[in-house]
Amino acid sequence: MKLNISNTFCENLTADPILKNFVRQVENACYSFVMPTKTEKPEVIHFSEETLENIGLQPSDAASIEFLNIFSGNAIYPDTKPFAMCYGGHQFGTWAGQLGDGRAINLFEINHKNQQLAVQLKGAGETPYSRSADGLAVLRSSVREYLCSEAMHHLGVPTTRALSLMLTGDYVTRDVLYNGNPADEKGAVVCRVAPSFIRFGNFQILAARNDFENLKKLTDYTIGNFFPHLGKPSKETYLNFFEEVCSKTIEMVVHWERIGFVHGVMNTDNMSILGLTIDYGPYGWLEKYEPSWTPNTTDYQHKRYRYENQSDIAFWNILQLANALYALVGEAKPLETILDNFEPEYYKKHTAMMLSKLGLTKLDKNLNHLIQLLKTNLQESEMDMTLFYRKLSDFDVNNIDGFVKSLAKYSYAPDFVKHEIVWKKWFIAYAIEITAIDNIDRKKEMDLVNPKYIFRNYMAHLAIEAADNKDFSVIAELFELLKKPYDEQLEQEKWFVKQPEWAKQKVGCSALSCSS
Repeated sequence: MKLNISNTFCENLTADPILKNFVRQVENACYSFVMPTKTEKPEVIHFSEETLENIGLQPSDAASIEFLNIFSGNAIYPDTKPFAMCYGGHQFGTWAGQLGDGRAINLFEINHKNQQLAVQLKGAGETPYSRSADGLAVLRSSVREYLCSEAMHHLGVPTTRALSLMLTGDYVTRDVLYNGNPADEKGAVVCRVAPSFIRFGNFQILAARNDFENLKKLTDYTIGNFFPHLGKPSKETYLNFFEEVCSKTIEMVVHWERIGFVHGVMNTDNMSILGLTIDYGPYGWLEKYEPSWTPNTTDYQHKRYRYENQSDIAFWNILQLANALYALVGEAKPLETILDNFEPEYYKKHTAMMLSKLGLTKLDKNLNHLIQLLKTNLQESEMDMTLFYRKLSDFDVNNIDGFVKSLAKYSYAPDFVKHEIVWKKWFIAYAIEITAIDNIDRKKEMDLVNPKYIFRNYMAHLAIEAADNKDFSVIAELFELLKKPYDEQLEQEKWFVKQPEWAKQKVGCSALSCSS
């Protein structure tokens, strides 16, 4: 198994001089060297051939003992030094100070076909940033991370990727709902891959500690390796960098809105500087269209991270990044100018996304009203968001009544009939807008942005339940299904359905905690 190692992060940034692994405040450093915790009896459950190829390996490599040991944390690849990153962050709007890679350990970086990729284990044991936790992960959360990160990639959403999912052979104690009922669960580890795992919080912790030397080092490193087109470090370069991070963040959130995804824990330490979806914890998809929904039980009271609030939170988080970069820019006004453009840019991208979901291209006053009315109808009739938009491409202007009645099976409302009149009015207005558009072209374009299959939480539950009984076939089936979320896949129609009744109140299907 041959990898082209290129450890740019460690070579360019300051290391923690303390090599002993114990929980502490790590100052004047960007990372700490740390060894993964060895596992009892690792076993490969599944791996992504696509991600494997991205780092320069072949499927035959994944069958090797070397692969098993390195990507479970039981062995270290030659001439590499695993490390955990130091970062801080705002959690639920409150500054939490140092956080860091509490259960993630970066193994190494690879350069393959001129693409730089960082390779990281999640659930590999304690680090100096683990605080009161054990740094491990359970099968439940690992299956969710593994399948969702790959599903999001194939949905066209910027995201970290997953390489492998393994059982560790150990047991881990977790209190799923933080209600005083801990239980032992099977341990697991996910290997995930991204150009970089740098977060907003990496910059925040350095700025908060007035460590401007390392803040500049980190910013210059990030620009030089991931935004090289911006040129050499300067005040203008830092501003252009910040502006690009804003745009990438907006693009990511609009993609979430397009597919009905709710991250669930948009703390600043969970915000990628590259605009990637990162840290798949208590996430979920809107099933019935409920903009105020959050999958995170920890967030139930205030619903800070609800679906409809994700763009506002993105702006709030970007503002915190601006505060961190202020020390390099030296004045507030140019940063404020960029921040002032956040809302107009978001609105432009969000509107373009909504038009694409409807098969339309130009916005006018009537369409703006049509979009707002659509959102109201979806919510009041408790419509399944994914099913509705996918079926919308089949709408026939000559059969409005029939189409409206057919929507009943995609609604969670106990009495859909009472919603039919408002839906008919909406479709009459929609029919006028699409009259001049070729139906075949419209369907083709709409089916490219409205997925047929998403990774619903009940699907994750079925995969986890089977895996807990040593049946990994559901993971394999869902992995293949979600590689082609926009294809019809008629043999997989069983997944193109509403959330089943049994899942509505089941833990892990509608509600998850941060330990999930």
